[in-house]
This record gives sequence, structure tokens and C-alpha cells, in this order.
Amino acid sequence: MTSTNERQDKDTLHAAIPAQGQIQTLGFLLLDNFTLISMAAAIEPLRMANQLAGRTLYNWVTLSLDGTPVRASDGVLVTPDTATSAAPPIDTVIVCGGVGVERSASREHLAWLKAQARLSRRLGAVCTGSWALARAGLLDGYEVSVHWEYMVMMKETFHRVTLTDRLFCIDRDRSTASGGTAPLDMMLSLIARDHSRALSCAISEMFIYDLVRNEQDLQRVPLKHWFGSTQPKLLEIVALMEANLEEPICLDELAVFVLMSRRQLERLFQKHLLCSPSRYYIKLRLTRARQLLKQSPLSIVEVASACGFVSTSHFSRCYREYFGIPPRSERINGVSCPSGARAGGAATALIDAQGEPTYGSVQT
Repeated sequence: MTSTNERQDKDTLHAAIPAQGQIQTLGFLLLDNFTLISMAAAIEPLRMANQLAGRTLYNWVTLSLDGTPVRASDGVLVTPDTATSAAPPIDTVIVCGGVGVERSASREHLAWLKAQARLSRRLGAVCTGSWALARAGLLDGYEVSVHWEYMVMMKETFHRVTLTDRLFCIDRDRSTASGGTAPLDMMLSLIARDHSRALSCAISEMFIYDLVRNEQDLQRVPLKHWFGSTQPKLLEIVALMEANLEEPICLDELAVFVLMSRRQLERLFQKHLLCSPSRYYIKLRLTRARQLLKQSPLSIVEVASACGFVSTSHFSRCYREYFGIPPRSERINGVSCPSGARAGGAATALIDAQGEPTYGSVQT
């Protein structure tokens, strides 16, 4: 039996969703060897948004050039809904890329994407799909996310595109996500913008997705990917830094460990990382602090200590300078939803989930 509180939570969520509004249609263009998890992470939030809202907010269609099946990178063969030539009117096109996107994105794909841009469609990409949009000249002047394996190649190939190492990026009418589950975070952010944060929170509850990441969260790009075996000293120094965040090693000692002078150490960082070793070291410590603030129950004092800061005031000042907000605000914003919104989303999710076979075992 549904309780009064649960009914109130359901009413609160539905009140946050506009009673009227145009249904949005998204087209997912599947390229050969696309990453299945990224495509699913982008589509599933749309399905759940419709279910929790109790009406259709989003439609979606999967596409290939000729409507024939497309094989994902894991070998699964996916039959799209239709060919691009027979696609229904679409508001947003999202390119689903994966392994070897530079080979799978054909001239026909690029021509169709350009035609969609001329029709003022919003464009997006998941995993390596950003490469195809950039190849079509549709990301010039935009800030873009792509899976870290393709960042170097895209920087060298597309000089008018601003690459970022963020998990996802929403820049005007372009939405791009790196890979893996990052498209889920991007879609939750877009749903929150389109409708309400309460709806986005309820979706995350249904997916047991406790920590929704935002546009400020970064991919962890291995330095060895950037430099390979060409800069062993740099990789060794960074490894030492990462292993000593709680008790930072001074630069003179770091230089001794790798048989370099401090001046050589500083030149190495300026040349390859475009910053001083001190700046890079504090970036590592602050990034670790951000993870702890979002993912652990440690107090701000404990987080500061665990990341090598001798005082909370110094920690707070450095944190604000680097991330633009104080640690306390990060902790508040780091949870996917405020406690009230999360509770409401959970109650609504449990109520609505009873009607879906996938969640048939859920009881209120």
C-alpha cells in the first residue's frame, strides 16, 4: 500500500515536470565497432525518464546508413530501427563510436551528419564518436570530450577543436561524452536541464547510481599514454608524487631520487606538462581531495590531512583557487541529489517500477 509520504514524493516529482511540452526525439547513429556500454548508458536514462514521468518525454531511434545490422566492439550484432534515409524527424543526433572510428566513419556518414547540422539538429557523440563529428567539421570552435585513447590523435588532427579531459562536455548545441558510463552522467545532466533535477535524481536511484558525476569531473588519462616510453624520468617522478600525497616529497628530494638537478626537473615539467612540478603535485593532491570529499565520509579536516595540507585554511584556499568553489560546497554538490530530492526520487522510482517487468521484484 502506498504511504502518504510516497504519494507526496510522487506528486513533487511530477510537479517538477512540465505538464505540456514537445517530445524530443534522439537518433543514435551506430558506427561499426561502436561501444555497446556507451550506447546503452545514453539510451537507458531516456527510457527511465519516460517511465518515472508517466508519459513520453523522449523518443529515440537507432540508425545505420542502410538499416543493416551493425556489430559492436564486443561482437554483439545490433539491428538498427531504420536507415538514415528513412529516419523520422530528429531533434538530436548522437554518434556512437568505438574501436577504429577513423575507419568506420565513412564519407557517407560524414555527409549525413553535415546534412543534419544544416537542418539545425543538435549533435552529440559518445566514446570516440566525437572523432566523426570533428572529421565532418562540426566541432570547430567547440569544447569537446572524447575517450582518452583518442585525445592525442584528435589534438594533432583537428586544430580548431578544443579538447578537454572532462568526462563529458555540453557546449551550446553539442554534447559529447568520453566513454564507458560517462554518457549516463551526460544524459542525466541533460534531463535535469530539460525537466528537473528531481527527475534526474529519481533516474539515478533506479539505476543504483549513487554518485552522479558533473562536467567538472575528469577522465584519468595515464601519462604513459601521452608519452609512452619516451619520458621515463617524468613518469617515474609522477609515480613518486602519486605514491606520496599524504606526505609530499620536496622537489629537491624528488630530483635526487631520479638523479636530476632541480632545474632539470622544472624544465622537464614545463616542457611536457606546461606547468611547474609544484603545480602538478598540488593538482594531484587536490584531485585526490575532491575524490575523498565526494566519495568518503571523512571530514574536511581529515581530507586536508590525507592530502598533505598542514591546515584546513590553506587547503580551502588552494581548493577554491583550483576548482572555483570551497571544499564544503563540493561536498554538498558532490552527492547526486540533495537528501530530500533523493528520498523523493527513490519513493517515486519504487512506486513506478512496479509496472515494469525488469523491476518486478521491487516492493513498496
